[in-house]
Amino acid sequence: MRSFTVGRAFGIPIKLDLTFLLVLPVFAWLIGSQVGDLAVVLDALPMNDIATESLQEGAVPWILGAVTAVGLFAGVVLHELGHSVVAMRFGFPIDSITLWLFGGIARLTDQPEDWKQEFLIAVAGPAVSVALGVVSWVALLAVPAGLPTVQFVLAYLAVMNLALAAFNLLPGFPMDGGRVLRALLARNRPFASATQTAAEVGKTFAVLLGLLGLFVGNIIYIGIAFFIYIGATSEAQQTVMNAAFRDVRVRDVMTVAEDLDTVAPDESVADLMETMFRERHTGYPVVDRGELVGMVTLGDAQQVSEVERDAYTVRDVMSTELETISADADAMTAFEHIQQHGIGRLPVVDAEGELVGIVSRTDLMTAFEIIQKTGRADRVTSPDEPMRERERPLR
Repeated sequence: MRSFTVGRAFGIPIKLDLTFLLVLPVFAWLIGSQVGDLAVVLDALPMNDIATESLQEGAVPWILGAVTAVGLFAGVVLHELGHSVVAMRFGFPIDSITLWLFGGIARLTDQPEDWKQEFLIAVAGPAVSVALGVVSWVALLAVPAGLPTVQFVLAYLAVMNLALAAFNLLPGFPMDGGRVLRALLARNRPFASATQTAAEVGKTFAVLLGLLGLFVGNIIYIGIAFFIYIGATSEAQQTVMNAAFRDVRVRDVMTVAEDLDTVAPDESVADLMETMFRERHTGYPVVDRGELVGMVTLGDAQQVSEVERDAYTVRDVMSTELETISADADAMTAFEHIQQHGIGRLPVVDAEGELVGIVSRTDLMTAFEIIQKTGRADRVTSPDEPMRERERPLR
């Protein structure tokens, strides 16, 4: 869903997802409606004595609910900042920290593959949560007995921050515990293999958590389980693809310009439709004297009524705002561009803007399958070596 920036910390944008704006009032209401029961539980903790009766008078429960919910999510932000600051110390920039339905997400622009770095980044968040829990507990001990509302908030935050640390350290990859597990596995095996094992453990954990949610009727457990399962699957696939496409360039997998069917901008839409029918293609680069000037698809052509197609040209319907990539770019970068922009093919251009080829989702997935099954990645040059001609491209 849509998110918006509300501030910055250590240069990192702090964003709120729209789902967070929905869940924050729910948390405030849940805490406020259970203040009495929660106060009894917190009052039973060692070295704690809360006057629970005054917490349930008038609007006090709802104020406590709101303040405690905000404090809880402030702890989540600090938890994610713990990950982020350590990651930045290792040279991994942080794109943003986003609060959403199930907590917070720190988005790294790159993935550390050194197990020690990943381990320290992963444990930094829970370490911050433990520190917050301890600080809240020490502050609770210093608060006079005549301030039950402050005692309640501090006791609740102490318990919840410690619980947050403990929950995050469970082996539910891509949660912190799952990342710790991957880091430990990566000490003596390839990073991609460690990721796959951690992801399988994470998916098993997600299934068990989901079953528990169904058994006790807790929709939050079910939602978290779904998030963990999807996240583990997605990150495992991404890591395996990163490993497979290491040192593979776009030029290795693209269809070169000489093998492409192109259309001219002055060609009529009627002729374009006939070409599409004859060649069974639904999209073409539009080239004018060797220069890429646009892309045209079947959807673009269908915007013109059948009786007017002779009067309109490709130039009238083609898209000119193009996502392009260079032949020397990483194949994984091309895949990420295609995924991010929801397109099926990506034009490859040189420094002068001339079309040198096209890389499609099909090209990339075919290359991935070949690399996985044949180990062809071992025969691709490293980025520090000059690109050599090969007998056959990866497609």
